[in-house]
Amino acid sequence: MSNLNSSKPKAGFMLINKPVGPTSHDIIDHLRQITGIKKIGHAGTLDPMADGLLLVAIGREATKKINQFVKLDKKYQATLFLGAVSDTYDREGRIKTIWPDNKPKPSLAEIKKAVQSFVGRGEQIPPMFSAKKIGGQKLYQLARAGQTVKRQPIKIEIYSLKIISYRWPHLTIAVHCSSGTYIRTLAHDLGQRLNCGAYLTSLTRTAIGPFRLKQAVTINELKKGDWQNFLF
Repeated sequence: MSNLNSSKPKAGFMLINKPVGPTSHDIIDHLRQITGIKKIGHAGTLDPMADGLLLVAIGREATKKINQFVKLDKKYQATLFLGAVSDTYDREGRIKTIWPDNKPKPSLAEIKKAVQSFVGRGEQIPPMFSAKKIGGQKLYQLARAGQTVKRQPIKIEIYSLKIISYRWPHLTIAVHCSSGTYIRTLAHDLGQRLNCGAYLTSLTRTAIGPFRLKQAVTINELKKGDWQNFLF
């Protein structure tokens, strides 16, 4: 993503390949240290357990335009664990196995049918363990305090949902969806549709609108003297 201009810009957008572990805010803090610029934002968070494409705006002029990227469609590769549920809908929550070993496992045909039923426009209820705010408080803060509150469903659209691999209890899928779609909720809901339960074990964001993960730079590749070369 090198900028071809001879003079190095001090503001613009950058594609970051976020690793598993740090929060999206951790990445922003690291970029502030590298660039010396405080005004930095991103166009869609990734959970600590997720990796992949993070689109960031660096500098005041760029952050003013970040909203044009926030609503872009997203693509993900997700791996689910079938036969159990999690209170956070992912591997970091309390896991409860609900599928007996001696019970027949869902067939690939059954899973294909269930997967296709999610394609198109629909609604999702945001998970309690999410950064969505209700009454000024983030849902995950309420969840950690043992509270569960009523959440209004949000409108989403799944443009495509394809099976990459299936070997019980692991199912890997490719998802192309509208902005605001919770893949953890999709994993949980798919498990409910299959009557076997499911939760998310890994998630990689592979695209944001026209931008692809292969175009991104890792945070370790950025240096104080050349970070401007990766702006667009």
